[in-house]
Amino acid sequence: MPELVYPPVIAAAKTMFRVLDLRITLEGGHHVPRTGGAVMAANHVSYLDFIFCGLGAQESKRLVRFMAKESVFTHKVSGPLMRGMRHISVNREAGVDSYNQAVDALRRGEVVGVFPEATISRSFTVKSLKSGTVRMAKDAGVPVLPVAVWGGQRLWTKGRPRTLTRRHVPITILIGEPLDPADYAYAGKMNADLKARLIALVDRAQREYPDKPSGPDDAWWLPKHLGGTAPTLEEAAALEAARLAGATTA
Repeated sequence: MPELVYPPVIAAAKTMFRVLDLRITLEGGHHVPRTGGAVMAANHVSYLDFIFCGLGAQESKRLVRFMAKESVFTHKVSGPLMRGMRHISVNREAGVDSYNQAVDALRRGEVVGVFPEATISRSFTVKSLKSGTVRMAKDAGVPVLPVAVWGGQRLWTKGRPRTLTRRHVPITILIGEPLDPADYAYAGKMNADLKARLIALVDRAQREYPDKPSGPDDAWWLPKHLGGTAPTLEEAAALEAARLAGATTA
């Protein structure tokens, strides 16, 4: 089936990169296989992470099919684009069908993009990972590539106003060596190793990032352990629990 939607979307994204003069650092793109299935498992700090994660597969000339929540597919603007790019809709109330679609795509030789934290990390550190990422890789017999993305939160993230016109923002994309499911008897061990590799990559991306906050009011995008004012993992979890409780009682 011809790709009628994805290439123009990629071209538009690259145009946006040039207009904003984003300073993109990409390392490890060669780890994405040029043929065959693979899972790209990225940390999640912004609503733009799928764009930067997908950019990491361009060196290998691959198109990444991302798993995204169902509401993105039902939106009048994003829905047609998501379906046209053959991304995978995730209904969290009925996840088996989405899981099976992803495994089928991997077996067909597709690259599937996943954010195993499930939601954006308000702490900008790696949260607990859902096990579905490694389970689908084991079921399909394909590698998992840990991917660190950093910097996109300064443009658009949860709980902050969008600043999509901000220029010269550095963006870091680091793709680590693949994890082979054949090396793991149990998904739990593979998931633990994936988290450890993600933490190491994200920590490196943060520590090597060329920008620093311009002052106390600009420190929100940096994790607390690096001197920023983002909430800790525990504080972020409490904020999310309060938000969900409010949504339930509203």
